Amino acid sequence: MSEVLTGESLIDRALKRVTALWRERVSPQSEPETDLTQRMQACLDARGGEVSARARAAGLAHTYLDADLAGRRHFLRTLAGFDSDVERVTRAVEALSKTTDISGRAAAKVRLRQALEPPRLRLLTQFANIPDGVKLLVDMRAELITLKGDDALLAALEADLRGLLTSWFDLGFLELRHIDWSSPASLLEKLVAYEAVHRIRTWRDLKNRLDSDRRCYAFFHPRMPQEPLIFVEVALVQGLSGSVQGLLDEKAPVLDPRQADTAIFYSINNCQRGLDGIAFGNFLIKRVVEVLGSELRSLKQFATLSPIPGFTRWLNEREQAADDTLLTEAEALALRQASGAAAGTHPLAALSLLLARRNWPREAAVATVLEPVLVRLCARYLVHEAGRNPKRARDPVGHFHLSNGARVERINWLADTSPKGMAESAGLMVNYLYDLAKIEDQHEAYAGEGKRAASTAVKKLLKA
Repeated sequence: MSEVLTGESLIDRALKRVTALWRERVSPQSEPETDLTQRMQACLDARGGEVSARARAAGLAHTYLDADLAGRRHFLRTLAGFDSDVERVTRAVEALSKTTDISGRAAAKVRLRQALEPPRLRLLTQFANIPDGVKLLVDMRAELITLKGDDALLAALEADLRGLLTSWFDLGFLELRHIDWSSPASLLEKLVAYEAVHRIRTWRDLKNRLDSDRRCYAFFHPRMPQEPLIFVEVALVQGLSGSVQGLLDEKAPVLDPRQADTAIFYSINNCQRGLDGIAFGNFLIKRVVEVLGSELRSLKQFATLSPIPGFTRWLNEREQAADDTLLTEAEALALRQASGAAAGTHPLAALSLLLARRNWPREAAVATVLEPVLVRLCARYLVHEAGRNPKRARDPVGHFHLSNGARVERINWLADTSPKGMAESAGLMVNYLYDLAKIEDQHEAYAGEGKRAASTAVKKLLKA
């Protein structure tokens, strides 16, 4: 296990040369498909020395990487087929049930655990030990997440792989790095590619996000040193920010970081789909808060400017359900009048008509009607609405920050006027505040009872 997590050794460098020769000698076209099981079995048999064993694993990896989608599915199902021996497991269970003394039961449990461990786990570990093998397995799990569907074999393989990756990507193995404009171009290109919250449009845009009043931090793993796992972009500002376009304005004056009193986390991106379900974000934010707090003593607030990706979808669902509980009579009347809808039109349908207008934010009369309605409904959505789990916030971004111990601090009107922001949340964004003195208590209240912390101003919206 330790070998999987160490840096490149002499044998790794030697194996890179062996792998190159293997690639020249072995290709998927030269191997009959029926031989795939035999090749995997040869890896498990581990005949020859360590370099030979790794070279076989490298050859299999080459086969997988060069295959088309159907070929990869076949490869993964073949790999998944190396499961536990049912007869051996049955014998181990029977032996455990017949043993009565403490020492005998302890030994029987060990044999049962050994019997339950599928041989494919050893194959996966062999893949991890070849150069770039950990990245191969991360990408392999990403493909399994997509392919597994109702396939029990692939689902079992994905579960095994997730277990391995969870142990290998423990927080103790991760390195926090500050990324700036002097970082390698290849790394900066990956930031551009992985940014999914607020797209980076140009190199000038990227440079602005890495200026002296900005920070970018990422977690890396020692076996994937050039691949960020997750990164966060931070703006050093005065007071809470209420507009992402303002934060990203390339023409805005650069603030002396020593004058900033607030750190705004405005974009958090998971970079590796194969690590879905392995939590990094909560640790990343807390580590960055520690780093920034020690670097800049002037910082008094740590908050986010976060999207609300499910808000308009929720409004549409309530419209389809003809929900009569969301709006007051005064709001319903104002929406009908502003939209020109007939008196019998459902008020949520009138709301949809207004939001469907392309330039509604520029229509002062319409915006005046919409602002108090949407801000109040957004507060309800963030603080009260739940998904399938009644203790979990329906909004995924909200769940992430609330589970980290943040509170819903402020809802910002027309904070993201990009096409994506208007489509997903009618332009609204939310500040989640990380109050260092209350993080742990708020985390416990949310994780245990589903209680969502909110500021006094947001609570007032809920009573309106």
